[in-house]
Amino acid sequence: MVRDKLVLAGPGCESTRDTIKLSVDMAAAGADGVVVVTPSFYKGRLTTEAVEEHYVKVADASPVPVILYSVPMNTGIDLDPDVVIRLSRHPNVIGVKDSGGDISKLSYMVHATKSSGFQVLAGSAGFLMAAVDSGCVGGILASANFLGEQICTLLNLLNEGKRDEAQKLQHLLVAPNWAVTKKFGISGVKQAMDWFGYHGDRKSVV
Repeated sequence: MVRDKLVLAGPGCESTRDTIKLSVDMAAAGADGVVVVTPSFYKGRLTTEAVEEHYVKVADASPVPVILYSVPMNTGIDLDPDVVIRLSRHPNVIGVKDSGGDISKLSYMVHATKSSGFQVLAGSAGFLMAAVDSGCVGGILASANFLGEQICTLLNLLNEGKRDEAQKLQHLLVAPNWAVTKKFGISGVKQAMDWFGYHGDRKSVV
């Protein structure tokens, strides 16, 4: 495994036990951290208390740092920001990836956790600039699989204060991001990776 890159793995399962097992296995395989999506199958039983308990147990057991992952479009569960804020105090929870696109929620989490070193990350390139403006440190983005250079350029332009150029690039990212996150999904990401010279792998996603 190439060790000059940060490797994040996704062990999220419907059960706490399986999520912990995969986290341990992925850490043993070389993952530097784990991005843990909310369980979602039994939505009626997934109270904020149950979700928080799930994450605490995973964070307690994981050998590597945990990043919370909220993707309500796919799970139907929007991770409560107050749960995120409480979990940010856990020594093994280092950040959250939020794909919901609610900028006020992102701003609230940034404000409440800014003194702790906790990282709030955008989960979609479609609102990356707005997220960074709200205080997010960056993002974990599907589009970065094939538009990594352009996304890094956007972040660099923002850091350099070149907002007009950054805004133009942000607008250009909206359409391809919508295509792979809303319209075509994982198969769209794989096809785009092939177009850009990466190995997307066309095996069935189900």
